[in-house]
Amino acid sequence: MNKYKKHRLALYAVLLGAAPALHAATLLEVYQQALQSDPLIHEAESRRLAALEAVPQARSALLPQLSAAGQLTKANSSGRNIVQDRTGIDTLSFESANETTGWQVNLQQTVFRWDQLVSLKQAHKLVAKAEAEKEAAQQDLIVRVSQRYFDVLAAEDRLTSIRADRLAIARQLEQARQRFEVGLIAITDVQESQAAYDQSVAAEIGAKRELATASELLREITGEYVADLAAPGDAFPLPSPDPGDQASWIDLAMAQNLALVASRLDERIARDEIGFRRTGHYPTIDLVASYNDSQTDVMDQTRGGVQIPDFNTENQGDSISLQISVPLFAGGGTSSRVREAVYLHRAAREQLQRVTRETERATRDAYLGVLSEISRVNALEQAVASSRTALDATQAGFEVGTRTIVDVLNSQRALYSAITNFYQSRYVYVGNVLQLKQAAGILKVEDLEQIDQHLAPRKPPEDVAPDEYGVTDSSDQ
Repeated sequence: MNKYKKHRLALYAVLLGAAPALHAATLLEVYQQALQSDPLIHEAESRRLAALEAVPQARSALLPQLSAAGQLTKANSSGRNIVQDRTGIDTLSFESANETTGWQVNLQQTVFRWDQLVSLKQAHKLVAKAEAEKEAAQQDLIVRVSQRYFDVLAAEDRLTSIRADRLAIARQLEQARQRFEVGLIAITDVQESQAAYDQSVAAEIGAKRELATASELLREITGEYVADLAAPGDAFPLPSPDPGDQASWIDLAMAQNLALVASRLDERIARDEIGFRRTGHYPTIDLVASYNDSQTDVMDQTRGGVQIPDFNTENQGDSISLQISVPLFAGGGTSSRVREAVYLHRAAREQLQRVTRETERATRDAYLGVLSEISRVNALEQAVASSRTALDATQAGFEVGTRTIVDVLNSQRALYSAITNFYQSRYVYVGNVLQLKQAAGILKVEDLEQIDQHLAPRKPPEDVAPDEYGVTDSSDQ
């Protein structure tokens, strides 16, 4: 593609005052920046760490449970007792103060609880699902960064093309005015050039707005604006997918696609949930051991005005028991929860079927997209050469009076459009390659490193601030 270097240079040579970038950020550098700043990847990591706690929580229910309790109670009491004997009826008042201290230790060990075993199985599947979702989030970040990276390049290309077209039209307009003044052309040619120039000014405003939007979308991931991006060089390769048949890629996707892997785990977790809900009908067996120690002091006791000596009591006890609980009837709640789990499992199974079909469709589409884009890049490369030849011929015809200024303007616009489409088709090719590997579950950071080997700094368009959409160089008119 070296013969098209002149087309790139011709396109960018019209950009007055643009200096080469000292350093252009590569795709891998932007990805690494996004890896530190993107909220979605941090959210996925936090959810993964939270899911990892499911296993120790489920396992803890199977381990011994030790608890201790203590008490300190102080009580004062007073009252009257009516006493009847042979001498008659008498009223005796009494008062007392009690203080009780004690402590107890309980040890409980599960002997049989099927729900706890099912929960442990579910916990391991939840962890596996979280790991798959975290890896899927990383692959998604690679695709999102690449898409927005090349969207910025595409927006820059469109702005460059439109600006180059505007400047060329401005020169044509000036020439048309000069030729009209000496009577070589009609006023309609001047008016056509003026109308084309006005349209190009409006198109440039829109292109600046599109570039600002694309830059903002990239900043949303990276956390800050990236001034200069490296672009594919003239020798950018277009390898075909390897393996070279669609069926092999579909087999890879069915086995390794991370969204599909997570959906399969969802279905298994939902199936385990049915077993968990059914344990509400099962008996439970626990081994419980306890030890307690208490002491009660009785002080300041009087009865009928007579002081009774203080005394205290001490109690110690220990016990070991095997506790068996058999649920008999819970108002139908357990059966209802089982039916709910069955329906949720059906939903998870249908979701798995949906994700399977979506994965197969996405894999086929990405594979065909790579192949068709290779052909499209080659076709657009030829279109650039054809458009340049057509422009040269049209300009020659205009000089001798066989073509109009409108023909020249149209040919000129067609050339710039062909160059822009050629560049953008390569961006689409890269996006399809990454989406194909994502669908197959084999997308890695190393893929960005391979792309980086064929990126190079380029001469950027004039600086456009994110909030600057006006045309400041109308003096060309």
